[in-house]
Amino acid sequence: MDQIAKKYLQSYDKAKAFRENWVPLFEECYEYALPQRESFYSETAGQRRDDKIFDETAVVGVQEFASRLQHGIVPNFARWADLISGSEVPPEERDAVDNELDEVTEYVFDIIQNSNFGQEVHESFMDLAVGTGVLAVEEGDALNPIVFSAIPLPHVVLDTGPDDRIDHVYRVRHKVRYAHLDLLYPNATFDKQVMQHMGGEGTTDVLEVVCRDYAKRNQEAYLHYAICMTTKTLLHKKEMQGVGANPYVCFRWTKCAGEVYGRGPLINALSAIKTTNLTIELILENAQMAISGIYQMEDDGVVNPDTIQLVPGSIIPKAMGSAGLQPIQAAGRFDVAQLVLSDMRLNIKNALYNDMLGNPDKTPATATEVAERMADLSRRMGAAFGRLQSELVQPVIQRVIYILKKQGRIELPTVNGREVKIRATSPLAQAQANQDITTVARFLEMVGGAFGPEMLQLLIDGEESAVYLAKKFGVPERLIRDKEQRKQIAAIAQQMAQQQQGMPVEQQG
Repeated sequence: MDQIAKKYLQSYDKAKAFRENWVPLFEECYEYALPQRESFYSETAGQRRDDKIFDETAVVGVQEFASRLQHGIVPNFARWADLISGSEVPPEERDAVDNELDEVTEYVFDIIQNSNFGQEVHESFMDLAVGTGVLAVEEGDALNPIVFSAIPLPHVVLDTGPDDRIDHVYRVRHKVRYAHLDLLYPNATFDKQVMQHMGGEGTTDVLEVVCRDYAKRNQEAYLHYAICMTTKTLLHKKEMQGVGANPYVCFRWTKCAGEVYGRGPLINALSAIKTTNLTIELILENAQMAISGIYQMEDDGVVNPDTIQLVPGSIIPKAMGSAGLQPIQAAGRFDVAQLVLSDMRLNIKNALYNDMLGNPDKTPATATEVAERMADLSRRMGAAFGRLQSELVQPVIQRVIYILKKQGRIELPTVNGREVKIRATSPLAQAQANQDITTVARFLEMVGGAFGPEMLQLLIDGEESAVYLAKKFGVPERLIRDKEQRKQIAAIAQQMAQQQQGMPVEQQG
């Protein structure tokens, strides 16, 4: 056991030393845009860290970025993904399977919406603005089956495996009471050194490690260790198997090949943020100089510059024949600062994707314009959106399903893309689907206008086209009749039409 603890403490130290290369950059982003977030360096609770902030554009912009991203990818009180049949399901069975999966999807999102997912994922999105977000999805109790926790970036150390994916998550729990260890790890067998401290009020740091178990090659498996960093002994060991067994969801905005941590839009805007703050600082200094001024005087022995006070009503003596205090004219005006501020603030908003609704003083945008801007936003963040689908949306759904299956609340095959796959239905995903809808609509309109409705009916399968458009619009599967039901209704309609044609003329009237 001690050998395992020693091994992972060494690997943690190595991964933490690698993270130190990123800490100055991350800390600078936190100082200028996230001053209330926990620092990578030691600090006291409630300490003010906004001494470098003279402009709030970046601070407010990160909040808006997180809110906009949440609305576009995982909106509150809405279904932002669907479970549908995978490629291994026979085509003739997919309609029935999709109807069953639609009921499961409804239950899964009912659990998510009644949990703390909304507020916790927003916190993770603010860390994502720097580059990397970490969300813990853990099993709860009977009232709250799923519990989400946004893990601050200073609390975790990450490492990647041979496939360049994050396969080691090191999380440090600071100042855990020894008396609470049996509550955190109820099935653990504690070392004698730990047992000696459990009767007192002492605290320790606990290192939790979740790593991929590559010994099991044919299935997804993970190992979970808890190590007491004071005694350097193992507290807990657990094996987890299956898709969704990993409790930590780590997602990145974008990254270079071979890097562990992501690079967020805040890093791209850091130069503009620092320039804006420096410009505001210079404007304030210039304003202070304009108000108080700089003066010169003759050293006549009457005016003492150490005791003089430039306040209303003060009387400043001067010698006979001397000029007294004379204000110095400023070297120039500082109006050019407004041009710099306008450009820099616009650059910050562009980098954080907060420029989509336009100027509120102008005419409000139409619904079509808003839809086009959402589509443009989807194109601008296309690469990051695809990464978030694979590193956030799918792992969260897989983890929630894993926990609900473990609790016996649902029965579902493995969500692996072959039996069951996840289809994104968020507003950003819908914006991408709108391009397909527009293409089909323009094609139908062009063919119908150029060749007439007869050619359109001959060329296009109306039933399949309607089903295709319904799925692109995100219509729930339970609202769409399957093929068997459609065949039965078509047969009944045809039979009624034949009966209608066979009636005498007087009966039809």
